[in-house]
Amino acid sequence: MTTERSLRGSLSRRLLLAALAGVALGRAARAQDAAVPDKGGICYLMPTALYEFQVVAQRAVEKIFPQIGFKVTTLDAQNRADRQIEQLDGAVRLGPKAIILNAVDAAAMIPAVDRVRSAGIPVMALDRPIVGTSLDLTSVAGTVSIGRIAATEVARLLKTRYGAVKGLVLQILGDPGDSYSLDIQKGFEAAMKAYPEVEIVSQAALQWEARQARSIADDQLAAKPKIDLIFVYAAHLAVSVVAALEARGRKPGDVMLVSANGAPAGLKLIRQGWEQVEVEQPAYAEVYGIALFIDKIIARQKLAAGEYKVLNLPAQLTVEKWGPTLTIPGAAITAANVNDSRFWGNLTLPATPVEIVD
Repeated sequence: MTTERSLRGSLSRRLLLAALAGVALGRAARAQDAAVPDKGGICYLMPTALYEFQVVAQRAVEKIFPQIGFKVTTLDAQNRADRQIEQLDGAVRLGPKAIILNAVDAAAMIPAVDRVRSAGIPVMALDRPIVGTSLDLTSVAGTVSIGRIAATEVARLLKTRYGAVKGLVLQILGDPGDSYSLDIQKGFEAAMKAYPEVEIVSQAALQWEARQARSIADDQLAAKPKIDLIFVYAAHLAVSVVAALEARGRKPGDVMLVSANGAPAGLKLIRQGWEQVEVEQPAYAEVYGIALFIDKIIARQKLAAGEYKVLNLPAQLTVEKWGPTLTIPGAAITAANVNDSRFWGNLTLPATPVEIVD
């Protein structure tokens, strides 16, 4: 499940890295200056450094795992599956204790993943599941839960406005061929069935194109001027919706806005009053989730299914046909908590110590 289609153009990579580096310089010494054991090296294979979410995930991996004794080597596939396959095969020669893979193309990576695991090196998937083979761990956002959380927030906002959960909602999906988009829709629409007085009009922004979201908003606002709330599946789509609202003379709050993924652009819209809720895709928690289990995975110990807390989020570890999978729900970001450093859109690496399952 992927969000980089939805994370284009709000900050340059240079500014993003500078912001994160500045935070890292101010961080207290690891583990309160306690000696950190040398556990060897791990490799992180990232799909691209062009999008905010991926750069944030990279910086989190590179800061979190040294805190628990691992040296990190990062390899950037530059959004090329063939390059990432070569990198995965080449990583074996580095002799890492484990490999964290954020795949460009999950299906294309399967033969290479099998070769690496046959060489005795654990492979863990970050953010994008690889379901056609076996992995040692998959750490992903609970995208269905993101949809359910969005529905809860939509119901709350409508009830606050009308005293009852009723009104007209425009839902602007991401690309309908993207599982991330489909899962959010599944969770949102299932939860909204509890509110029969809410009318939902749905259209998809193909390829996550912001221009399509703007066109959808323009057309629907013209046809249905009494739209109460617009729910979009990514912050960059929300920016386009705000442009459509401004063009029609609407003010912040006239039409309520809810978005999903937690990008900096969405948090900015909350601060400006245009957006009421951003449901975060928990980038930092996904990385912390791998750190939670990495020692047991390297030691070839069985992971126990059940509930775990990851950055205070209620994660669920299940055993799927492709292996243990840690699913982490998002969290609702509002004006009340928008400056919380645990949200990746604030570009502040968490100060929370890494916990490891014994």
